[in-house]
Amino acid sequence: MLKRSFILMAYSLKLLLIILITLPVSLAIILLGPFDPLGKRSYRISRLWTWGILKAGGIRVRVKGLERLDPSRQYIFMANHQSNIDIPVLVRSLSQFQLRWVAKKELLFVPLFGWAMWASKHIVVDRTNRSQAMASLRKAKERIEGGISVVLFPEGTRSADGQLLPFKSGGFILAVKTQTPIVPIAINGSGALLPRGDWRIRGGEVEVVVSEPIVLDRYRRGGIRSLLNRVRAVVESQLQRGGREAADGTEKIHSPKAAEARAER
Repeated sequence: MLKRSFILMAYSLKLLLIILITLPVSLAIILLGPFDPLGKRSYRISRLWTWGILKAGGIRVRVKGLERLDPSRQYIFMANHQSNIDIPVLVRSLSQFQLRWVAKKELLFVPLFGWAMWASKHIVVDRTNRSQAMASLRKAKERIEGGISVVLFPEGTRSADGQLLPFKSGGFILAVKTQTPIVPIAINGSGALLPRGDWRIRGGEVEVVVSEPIVLDRYRRGGIRSLLNRVRAVVESQLQRGGREAADGTEKIHSPKAAEARAER
């Protein structure tokens, strides 16, 4: 009983530390917003935030495949989504790029965090309004033309059980319109460290696998479904490979119960 109380206190202290890191960073970004038309300086500040969040949570990030990318190019990064820590994990993994996120409109209403997201010029999508969704795609196109890469989660929401959800087509339409290469990314292990519906951040390792960029020369509007299926297959293959490695005895954690058991040792 005493041990469980100690563990709960440790989780609570982690959460408090993350809040204390988030508040001043969000305020700084909000104040800088009017003087930062492209959000580039704000994004540099947000990199410090992600470093602090991962350190406070005891989360290590291992990245594979970065050598496949050209830091001077713009990409559309598409990753699976298991956890709220996926965002700081990807910012840390792709630190050589200026990134803007395609995010659902509801996040704007999160106090401070949502306002900082708006001030940083991330791209907000109202999925219930088609005309506004298309306007968001135009904003994303402007970001890419301004030398900024875009990140999105094509599942549209977090997976509760780690299984890959169906992909939505919006990001693929953007890629074809702008002829921007798509980089499929598989995030392994984040759902175990902060599962959907849980506030307790467990320390551990997240693996990020960056796949070969997909050049879109042969894809046009009629080939969006084929492109979507290709990207999803690449991500799914990397996730399955990560699961097999875990079954073979690597130290990565791929289930919430396993993570909690490890924390209680």
